[in-house]
Amino acid sequence: MSDIPSPNIAVDIVSRISARSGQLRLAEQKVAQVILGDLPFAASASINVLAKQADVSVATVTRFAKEMGCRDVRDLKLKLAQAVAIGQRFLQTEIPLSDGEVPQPAHLADIIYGDIADILAVNRAMLNQNVLQRAAQCLLEARMIYSFGMGGGSTMLSDEARYRLLRLGRPVATYHDAMLQRMVAATIDKSDVILVLSTTGNVPELLASCAIAKEYGVQLIAITALGSPLAAMADVLLPVKSLETDFIFKPSSSRYAMMMVLDVLMTELALLQKEHSQELLRRLKFTLDTHRGVGGNGNREPLGD
Repeated sequence: MSDIPSPNIAVDIVSRISARSGQLRLAEQKVAQVILGDLPFAASASINVLAKQADVSVATVTRFAKEMGCRDVRDLKLKLAQAVAIGQRFLQTEIPLSDGEVPQPAHLADIIYGDIADILAVNRAMLNQNVLQRAAQCLLEARMIYSFGMGGGSTMLSDEARYRLLRLGRPVATYHDAMLQRMVAATIDKSDVILVLSTTGNVPELLASCAIAKEYGVQLIAITALGSPLAAMADVLLPVKSLETDFIFKPSSSRYAMMMVLDVLMTELALLQKEHSQELLRRLKFTLDTHRGVGGNGNREPLGD
């Protein structure tokens, strides 16, 4: 038998029941229907109540649990409780807005724009000028900057940080892979800085890499959730707050909050080295306009594309 530990992967009991229910005996299918019809009820009901609701015997409920790969009914109920814990908004068939209205396609743009405006307003109030300047100073003085992010928006924005820093002439590299982050964290110098982005601040692999870096005295600038494990580790914390709604089908607006903080931070850095930044940005503008065949005359096209 192999000594390699198996990964700790949670069982998605809802998907398992849905996939296997058609292969079960008729009585066990009735148990599956009751469970899928009301997960919170099934997670809290006793075996006797569950059997009565499905109009089957207690033994049938026990067999069903084992067919689903559970040790017993208690194990089944535990997995159901874990499924319920993710939030009812991912289980209900219609996802209402705050006023109870189900969104219509014609209103989607207004919903998305409204959520973006709301999260920008909330996070604008959380910006602290002194902390921003301190973070910018750390980036200015760093021998090397490493930008860490894992997941969707955090990965994208860690790359955005790299793009923004290189425009300002700062040495920077981005790492998303957990193993490479660990390797980097174990080899960087005290004069280096890690800029880490995480909406939740609770990604185990990311936390482990940052803990390693902290062990070697590296400064950590974190754009992350206030009160999160990552926030507790940060030398300089730029907090963000996410505002998730019951409308689960649209992308999270939290990345706009992180992008706003990143934009303000990079502007602070640019102004700390104003003359140098201005010359680098002039070079970029000249090079890109020449490449695109665009005339000068003060055109306002962005740096990049």
